[in-house]
Amino acid sequence: MDVQIEIDGGSGFCFGVTTAIKKAEEELAAGKTLYCLGDIVHNSMEVNRLHKQGLITINHEQLKELHNVKVLLRAHGEPPETYELAKRNNIEIIDATCPVVLALQRRIKKTSDESPEGQIVIFGKNGHAEVLGLVGQTHAEAIVVESLEDVKELDFNRSIYLYSQTTKSLDEFHHIIDYIQKHISPKATFKSFDTICRQVANRMPNIAEFATKHDLILFVSGRKSSNGKVLFKECEHVNPNSYQIESANEIDFNWFKDVKTIGICGATSTPKWLMEECRDAILSHE
Repeated sequence: MDVQIEIDGGSGFCFGVTTAIKKAEEELAAGKTLYCLGDIVHNSMEVNRLHKQGLITINHEQLKELHNVKVLLRAHGEPPETYELAKRNNIEIIDATCPVVLALQRRIKKTSDESPEGQIVIFGKNGHAEVLGLVGQTHAEAIVVESLEDVKELDFNRSIYLYSQTTKSLDEFHHIIDYIQKHISPKATFKSFDTICRQVANRMPNIAEFATKHDLILFVSGRKSSNGKVLFKECEHVNPNSYQIESANEIDFNWFKDVKTIGICGATSTPKWLMEECRDAILSHE
């Protein structure tokens, strides 16, 4: 096809995911049996690639049945119970928890231990692996808020300590801070901790700028990726001619009529090789 294609240099795995995959590949290359608790990354193509190398994905129920094996904890992190179970079952943990998430877990645990009278509030997605790990630091007492509507249900007569899942939107976080500041009782304490990962947060403005430069945007991402949903929405906002695909098989070549430039970008869970595959599929199409 006679079209110009650019792959966004800022897209692709974040530091935490890159480290987790590298640790998995090192173990598998040594011929060892390795289990991973949950999908190593929210991208089915990359998960399948590692499965072919021998990585076995398990859930928490299956973990309880395992003994004397090696289990990788992915970048999202885990609650304390997972480590306790591993110890009981003589499971060797290969901990690939992202350092940003690890630091956040420690801060939340410290606040929970030191301020039992207050409400620990986490701005994040209920049930998300990272959020489960964060809530686990508070004996499951933290309150998860997904939107401003949820924030309105808080008790503004009690102290509030606000944290955020590392991959959430900075703008939304600041709206929540403003709302709490306006409604909190003068007798209560309010502290907010900006725990959003800058490597992810900076992708918003960068991907928006990238999307404006092209006639059409192909956003390559697993549909399970919450980070992918946020970034794709941003692409669509600045360039309505944006399409989300999981792989090259989903490309509809009718999209490219009268298109001179195509931009290919993705989430923090999108491997570079997958974006390159999509580019190659377009270039080789007659």
